[in-house]
Amino acid sequence: MANEPIIQAQGLTKHFTVKKKTVEAVTDLTFEVASGELVAFLGPNGAGKSTSLRMLTTLIPPTAGTAQVVGHDILRRSADVRARIGYVGQLTSGSFAQRARDELLSQGAFYGMSKAAARTRADELVESLDLSSFATRSVQQLSGGQKRRLDVALGLMHAPPLLFLDEPSTGLDPQSRANLWQHILDLRRQHGTTVFLTTHYLDEADRYAERVMVMDKGRVIADDTATRLKAELAGDVLTLGFASEADAAAAVAVVARLTDREVRPADGATVTVTAPDGDALLPTAVRALDAAGITVQTATGVPPTLDDVFLALTGRTLREAGEGEATEAEPIDIEADQTTGASR
Repeated sequence: MANEPIIQAQGLTKHFTVKKKTVEAVTDLTFEVASGELVAFLGPNGAGKSTSLRMLTTLIPPTAGTAQVVGHDILRRSADVRARIGYVGQLTSGSFAQRARDELLSQGAFYGMSKAAARTRADELVESLDLSSFATRSVQQLSGGQKRRLDVALGLMHAPPLLFLDEPSTGLDPQSRANLWQHILDLRRQHGTTVFLTTHYLDEADRYAERVMVMDKGRVIADDTATRLKAELAGDVLTLGFASEADAAAAVAVVARLTDREVRPADGATVTVTAPDGDALLPTAVRALDAAGITVQTATGVPPTLDDVFLALTGRTLREAGEGEATEAEPIDIEADQTTGASR
């Protein structure tokens, strides 16, 4: 496993039948993840992100395609896959009536750990994930942020090399989100854990992920670092303000000679251009306009976001894509659940 990818997906496809109609949730998902990577999976509701995670974690079988996860086939060796991964879904794990630390011990027993090993591991996680202040409280007494930290601890109880997180910070307040992310980064630094997660928070993916995969309508439409995606598919938005609309009109031709991107008049006496090298183009444009006798009164540059990337790829923002689209239809497949069931 030392030199092999920790995830290898080839042609993963999942179709559901809903009211006698076929719903194509995921189509031809093909990618690899190297050991130690932190990969963010982005897309609107209904894009197929959660379905993809559930196939990779053996919770549901694919309609077609295959995948190797931590060196084992998700269909032929599903038990081996589950024994070597952690999975934190969108819903809170565990029994609400049981105390937080006891939940960790129960999880350890489920994975066949001895009582002594489970106690040692639980104490390690209570310390590293800062659970000590509520370890003896019942799950139902915990706040949203505390429950999510407990969920992460449950997913890490058996020290898996690969952790799947499905919307781990959804619904958390900003402070809880920041704390949870610090714990995720700490466990990567301390243990080299590979993290594969879905999130609706684009700022999280932009800031923390080493790689971003963008999914839309069941297909991956982009896969690269956030920096390269923003530079190549979006670019900085430059806005130049002038004393008059006539100056703005004259500026369009001057700026257009400096870039192959479209330069267009905006509201009033302003001109905008979106360019991948905006930080370099802005001072060059100001100097060229000054040399042409056109005075720039205001100049701003706004760096691109991952939402700009999605807009460039699809013609709509992630928010617009999510509005009016149903959340992923994933009817429970009773037969599949009995054969490939979840760890908890």
